[in-house]
Amino acid sequence: MSNAWNQTRRMKRFVVGPMTTPEYYGWWNKRVNENIPGPSQEGVRSMEEYLQVVPFEIEIIKQDFEREIQS
Repeated sequence: MSNAWNQTRRMKRFVVGPMTTPEYYGWWNKRVNENIPGPSQEGVRSMEEYLQVVPFEIEIIKQDFEREIQS
């Protein structure tokens, strides 16, 4: 199966090769061991941090709703 995939990928690259952009060519050369470099993790919150913020936002909405009901 892996061999068939590699053969198909090589064929696709051969056919598309002349039409590729310099950006794609640079991206293709940066691939190492079939690992595609991912986006920068700069400024990304962990799942735990993200989930801690959600209840806080829900509390604010709940308090606003309760104030509207009392008014």
